[in-house]
Order: sequence, then C-alpha cells, then structure tokens
Amino acid sequence: MLVAAAVCPAPPLLVPEVAAGAAAELGDARTACSDALAVLAASRPDRLVVVGASDADRQGRYPQGSRGGFRGFGVAADVRLGTGDEGPRPLPAALAVGAWLLEHARWGAAPVEGLAVDERLGAERCLETGRDLAARDGRVALLVMGDGSACRTLKAPGYLDERAEAFDAATARALAAADVQALAALDAGLAQELQAAGRAPWQVLAGAAEGAGLEGRLLYEDAPYGVGYFVAAWS
Repeated sequence: MLVAAAVCPAPPLLVPEVAAGAAAELGDARTACSDALAVLAASRPDRLVVVGASDADRQGRYPQGSRGGFRGFGVAADVRLGTGDEGPRPLPAALAVGAWLLEHARWGAAPVEGLAVDERLGAERCLETGRDLAARDGRVALLVMGDGSACRTLKAPGYLDERAEAFDAATARALAAADVQALAALDAGLAQELQAAGRAPWQVLAGAAEGAGLEGRLLYEDAPYGVGYFVAAWS
C-alpha cells in the first residue's frame, strides 16, 4: 500500500552543475524537495519508486542501480538510482533528476527503483499503473517527478497560453489537498497542449493513492522560466 509520496519538479536545472550561474534561482525549490524527501524517509517504506515522464521509447521499469546523467546538457554529472549493479539502459531525464535528489539527500531508507511513463499515456492507464504499484506487498512510497505548464510567460518554452495559469492553479490545489479525484480529472489533451509533462506521473500518483487516506502539503509553487514547478508531500 502507498504510505507516502513526494512530488517534485523535474528540470535538469535543479542540478546546480547544470544550472551553473543560475543555480541560486532554484535554491528554494531544492530545499523544498529535501523537505519532501524527509517525509518519505519518515514513512519507513519498504520500497521507493521514482515515477517520471518519458517518451514512448524509454517508458518502463528501471531497476535499482540504473545510471543516468546530464552530459547532454554539457555537464559531466552522473547519477545512479540507489545502489547495486548498473541497469540495462540509461535513466530518462526526469528519473535522472530524481536520482540526483536522492543522492543529494543521501537516501538510504529503502530500496529504490524507477518507472518511466509515456507522457501521452491516457488517464485511465495511468491510474491503473498507480493502483498496481500500491498493490505490491509491503509499504510503498513514491517520488513523483513532473512539471506543470511550460506556457506561463512570453519567454516560456511553449510561449504564453492564457489557459496555463488556471491549469497550474488547479494542479497546485489538488497536490496541496492530496485530492486524488482532481488529479485523476486533469485533461490529458489540455496538458499536452500546455506542455505539462507532469500530468501522467501525477495521475499515476492518483491511482496509487486511492483509498490510502493521505494528507497533502504544498511546500513550493512558482513558475521560474515560465514553467510551473510544484513540491508537495503526502503522508
């Protein structure tokens, strides 16, 4: 069953070596992520699953020990998902950022594995995936990596879309209240138009949290670079 979850943004800019001179701009977000990971550790899970979006070619499970990095961003910063032997394929970017957060927090509370979900996966399939995760034996925790709309400002990656702010506000309310139904109801088509890569991972969380009775706290909400970033802890 699901005992806790942390929701964190997934931009490689969270990694100071990638952000370089702009590293301080996401300092508050990193601090909030550390606080959310502390909630996960306090829940004493038997297993932690890091969930993030990917393209269809890289979806699927990533075992403990899988490696990734940020060389595509010009930085020789490599990460590993927990301890153990190297996995058969490199981590997608969202899972690599999650692995960096865990290394930064010196995670050692439970075994770790990754799950990359196709960012275009339909809501019901996401919910089913989450239910399957929660149905595993023992106490399961999730680290859910994903961003909100990338269309919040004129300089945003997706340019300005007037629908973006309302979409992100609804997402923030749902994460703050651990509102499973509101997350499940997020419009996949609208999320794709707004380039909100977190939609599928958040709906995996919604499926996993059904009936768990978790309470939520929103620890961080902002839109630097015109992209919605959220940090939340459910326990």
